[in-house]
Amino acid sequence: MPEAGRWDAVRLDGDGFVLRRWRADDLDALLRHADDPAIVRGLSDRFPNPYTRADGEAFLAGEVVDLSQPVLAIEIDGEACGSIGIRAPGSGERAHAAELGYWLGRAHWNRGVMRRAVSLYVPWVMDALALSRVQANVLDSNPASAQVLLACGFAEEGRLRAAIRKSDGLHALCVFARLRD
Repeated sequence: MPEAGRWDAVRLDGDGFVLRRWRADDLDALLRHADDPAIVRGLSDRFPNPYTRADGEAFLAGEVVDLSQPVLAIEIDGEACGSIGIRAPGSGERAHAAELGYWLGRAHWNRGVMRRAVSLYVPWVMDALALSRVQANVLDSNPASAQVLLACGFAEEGRLRAAIRKSDGLHALCVFARLRD
């Protein structure tokens, strides 16, 4: 597990965006972009809807995801409007792999931002953590996310039928992975 503060100075400059650490002053922007039911449809239930001030404060305090890991804000035009990160690498025989997650505010959809962010972040995080495998799970109702992963060198490895229950019923979970070149 990385020591606290290891990722504080991280700044990855992309084409039209920056990946950098979340900051306390991102709260208002986080609330503006995260409080959207369209975003929640493709994410796990730990991403609430409505997304309240208390939810944003808990996230920025590291109570929802481990912010000692490289969980980065996606900043566009000076505003945090999404996130990308990995769930801590496994241990023992699974220490070489981690799970990718991401979301982006709807105002920035359909512009290729997430594809560019994943293309920048994944090789960087694989090097930074000496990972051989990054996995991502996508609901069958989120084909745009699946397309992002495929465009970024991930391969679909399988489908877990009726694996996730959302408000509109059961969904398959599609498993994608990218291996170190």
